Amino acid sequence: MTTATIHPHEAAHFGALAADWWDPHGSSAMLHRLNPVRLSYIRAQIDAHWHLDARERHPLAGKRALDVGCGAGLLCEPLARLGAAVTGVDAAPENIAAAKDHAAGQGLAIAYHAGELSALPPATFDLVTSMEVVEHVADPAAFIGELAARLAPEGLMILSTPNRTTLSKLLLVEAAERIGAVPRGTHDWDRFLKPAELETLLDDAGLEVVDRTGLAPSPTRGFKLGGSEALNYLIAARRKK
Repeated sequence: MTTATIHPHEAAHFGALAADWWDPHGSSAMLHRLNPVRLSYIRAQIDAHWHLDARERHPLAGKRALDVGCGAGLLCEPLARLGAAVTGVDAAPENIAAAKDHAAGQGLAIAYHAGELSALPPATFDLVTSMEVVEHVADPAAFIGELAARLAPEGLMILSTPNRTTLSKLLLVEAAERIGAVPRGTHDWDRFLKPAELETLLDDAGLEVVDRTGLAPSPTRGFKLGGSEALNYLIAARRKK
């Protein structure tokens, strides 16, 4: 029997935002600013993992990608444009409905599913991503285990999540929600994971970390990679050799 990882309150919170997900000036504006930076990291890790030329337009051609906690598809669609056969999974049916509608309008064939990751038909994926999700699940260890079970033997996993620091509590929770940069109730600081904690979960799931970097605000670009991990960080992992 698999462990349920969906937290019903979290699913309801994000499902209520579904209609606004693709509005770059709406309640998901922060995600729209984060997405290009996250994509640049994902692309760099793809190129490094599979020894590809950075000029290749479709580096995921012939590969299967899975995005877990996909929301309305902000990451799924770019992955599809990079050539992958993409599957997106989200806890909120409202998000999946919005994702399907948007993908259809873009002419993209993406397989979307609402519910637990464990309910997907048996399959493994070359690339598994989950952005800003592990801090929202009911059981982080079980969730990472489910992600690992979906990773192909030579595959690549990329995660991002807020760090549990005093600075993240002040800026990501108290300030950001107070000024409306993110919807109220989005974050529970006590559920944020420190990098060492997430790395332990990955290790316990049979994975090894190959890269980790900070994701920090930039006065000129919105967000930037590298530098401090005090607010947010990204991790790339693969199966242990």
